[in-house]
Amino acid sequence: MSNSTRCAACKSLRRRCSQDCVLAPYFPSNNPQRFDFVHKIFGASNVSKMLEGLPVNLRGDAAECISFEATWRVRDPVYGCVGIISHLQQQIIQTQIEITNIYAEIALHKAQQEHSYQVAQSGNSFDNAVGEDVQFDFPE
Repeated sequence: MSNSTRCAACKSLRRRCSQDCVLAPYFPSNNPQRFDFVHKIFGASNVSKMLEGLPVNLRGDAAECISFEATWRVRDPVYGCVGIISHLQQQIIQTQIEITNIYAEIALHKAQQEHSYQVAQSGNSFDNAVGEDVQFDFPE
């Protein structure tokens, strides 16, 4: 690569970007902040070594993971991406509780509806029995 098309890593480190720069495909010059976060958290040398140690087909995913972790570590120095994972897990638990409560309400309404239906049915049979000519013998 020529100096005018250096990757974000080489620009940040103020060095020439060679044709075989391991960072160039994953840290393009149009997104310098992505590399800045990665460099701040992991260091350029460490990231280069990590990427070089992987097969080429896995490097893109690794760079994404490294960048994601670095971005969240800069935003939240204490918890990093674990903070967002914990938050999402809490939301899942809350949603599961809400779903359980909704199912319980549905079951309650079904039971009430069934009870009302049975009462109405038994009331109809009682009305039919009362409506027939029934004579009672009372002692005089």
